[in-house]
Amino acid sequence: MDENLPLTGVRVLDRTDGLGETTSRLLADLGADVIRVEPAAGAASRQREPLVDGVSLYYATHNANKRAVVVDGDDFLRLIDTADILVTNAAADLGALRERRPGLVVVAVTDYGLTGPYRDWQATEWTHLALGGVLSRSGLPGREPLLPPGSMAYESAAAQAAWAALLAHYAGTGDLVDVSVYEATARVLDPGFGIGGSATGGVPAANGPRGRPDARHLYPIFRCADGWVRICVLAPRQWQGMFTWLGEPAEFADPALANLGKRFAAAGKIYPAIGRLFATRTREQIVAEGQRHGVPTAALLSPTEVLHAEQFTARSAFTAVDGVPGALMPNGVVEIDGRRAGVRTPAPAPGRDTAEVLASLPPAVPPAAPRAGRSLPLTGLRVLDLGVIVVGAELGRLFADMGAEVIKVENKAFPDGSRQTFDGSAISPSFAYGHRNKLGLGLNLRAPEGIEIFKRLVAESDVVVSNFKPGTMESLGLGHDELAAINPGIVVADSSAFGPSGPWSRRMGYGPLVRATTGLSGLWRYLDDEAGHSDASTIYPDHVAARIEAVAILAKLIARRRTGRGGTVSVAQAEVILGQLPHQLALESIRPGSLVPIGNAQPGDAPRGVYPCAGDDEWCVVTVRDDEDWRRLDGVLQTGLDLPTARDRIARRDQIDALVSAWTSARSPRRAMAELQAAGVPAAMMQRVPELLDDPHLADRGFFRTMHHPRIAEPMPAESAPAVFQHVAEPPLEPAPLPGEHSRAILRRVLGLPGEEIDALIAAGIVEHGLVEA
Repeated sequence: MDENLPLTGVRVLDRTDGLGETTSRLLADLGADVIRVEPAAGAASRQREPLVDGVSLYYATHNANKRAVVVDGDDFLRLIDTADILVTNAAADLGALRERRPGLVVVAVTDYGLTGPYRDWQATEWTHLALGGVLSRSGLPGREPLLPPGSMAYESAAAQAAWAALLAHYAGTGDLVDVSVYEATARVLDPGFGIGGSATGGVPAANGPRGRPDARHLYPIFRCADGWVRICVLAPRQWQGMFTWLGEPAEFADPALANLGKRFAAAGKIYPAIGRLFATRTREQIVAEGQRHGVPTAALLSPTEVLHAEQFTARSAFTAVDGVPGALMPNGVVEIDGRRAGVRTPAPAPGRDTAEVLASLPPAVPPAAPRAGRSLPLTGLRVLDLGVIVVGAELGRLFADMGAEVIKVENKAFPDGSRQTFDGSAISPSFAYGHRNKLGLGLNLRAPEGIEIFKRLVAESDVVVSNFKPGTMESLGLGHDELAAINPGIVVADSSAFGPSGPWSRRMGYGPLVRATTGLSGLWRYLDDEAGHSDASTIYPDHVAARIEAVAILAKLIARRRTGRGGTVSVAQAEVILGQLPHQLALESIRPGSLVPIGNAQPGDAPRGVYPCAGDDEWCVVTVRDDEDWRRLDGVLQTGLDLPTARDRIARRDQIDALVSAWTSARSPRRAMAELQAAGVPAAMMQRVPELLDDPHLADRGFFRTMHHPRIAEPMPAESAPAVFQHVAEPPLEPAPLPGEHSRAILRRVLGLPGEEIDALIAAGIVEHGLVEA
């Protein structure tokens, strides 16, 4: 046990099997005593592919830092009586456990949730991507949609479950937390009703085109002498750097090209010129020159290059897999107080710790009194939010939604890029989604007086969050040491593209560049098109990185109750992506070339893929996992084929795909999904983002509420609470602030400044205030 980790003293029982194992792994990394409770034969996930020398790389990567027991009956109840959190996939007996221990937080992680019309449906990674609105935006116009690589839906849902679990634990009175992977996919992986990247000009995905948008111009990828590179030219200063890099050609000298929309309109001329510039240069040369010119640039790396990249080696981002010589796996995704919260102990053997755990059980925790009503668990916390663009916005919003007073600190000289709009609006729907429930403070942190005001606010706050380039806060005199001297209980959290240390730490980073550098962009393409990269429209991993950072911050606040001290939290977006490809990268480390693009030709059993349905650009995902799934599917299709094993089916994959396509083509996607699910076959229509609003399951579970903003004409559908809780209230829906909208009120209420002093600060340009006063 590491006493320095924030969740030391928190006991978590893990009764998951596959689904949800990452949730308890995140809590274990942060110091919780996670005890896996398995049947005598061991969890089925111990045999999950890929297997190397009898070791499941999936199990090894998802269960490090845990203990394992085989118990039942009275011994299991003894564990329940001493636990703080139970994570389970089961729906049965939860009521009895909650009745026995009202103070226990029970987190049920299931595919569709414990209630609703889909609750008994079958699911896979790919059906969630289809139904959750992700598939409809992945791929290129005129082609079939493209299934994203990896296990992003399940891994992202696990982060959401960890956040929901700690919220309920922080509240301190027990809860039943109902987490649906389907809903998490729709709200975490790449939310259609959420903040988007600055290149979208404030237009959320829900307002995008019906078909798959050709988004390649947003973050273009160019061929070069030894592979591919990507650039992100968004801000006017970045365009000026690109213009200089091109040699300042007269055809691009028009000052209007500083505008993002004007540049995108001229991409047909600008991008060929950039392509000619890059054609004879190597990836290394282009990245170095991009840094010199202030143009965010990244090489598309292969998975093997990622495993041995200097940045990840310097930061010990990978560690050995126990029992598999030479294998590497991601080594945790969070740094706490400057130290990686990584792998301390390998995944346990079945029942390894049974005797030790039972012999050392502490006295039963007295049951908490049952609580009626609902509340917001973070009420009373104050967060100073310096976050920008997507991950910064989302992190602060998560705390604001749950009751914290979140003060967005910004100024006109360095505006948040997410305020950028194509039409010059004061606020966009995208910004309104990302910054709801926050207050706005305009403060010049380049002036000593502004720094002094910020420090006075720190003395009255609990958390400071930022996602600037590493070193920026220190250069302003706002590093953790300075802030902790003012307030020893302050938690200072940062996120960046590649982390606060290592040779790439100062690189300009955006999500698209991080995806390129971690190998994800290269994996996310069509098999028959080397240039068919299709990740330009996604915002991944910003929203999931925000949740992982939120989990770590809340863990530090839980520890503060015990120690009285704050500390630091740091998250690198690149390492979040690596952490969501754990077993795939582990296999790649010992079998180079195993992790490659697979397009829609999903490996394993057959059929598995995306199949056309009746209508214009309509599709349905069908995935057969095993022999029983095939028998159920064959009962619907009546193929007449004798294919009892996966090997038989794989050998006839093309024939089966043709039969499935013929069947789905005669039906609407919703009808095809319903008929297959009625037979117990994992299937899902490709649901477009606006169609989520009419989904009966989401409606039944209260997924959406209606948000209003005084500067936006139309009502805005918005997500509700991060899970279905018994005692955590739904978030408020206060409008996102205009720049400096609440400056006067904050300085009066929090710091007690008199009106004349505030007026003087505004006149001096230290404080900015908006058109709307609080």
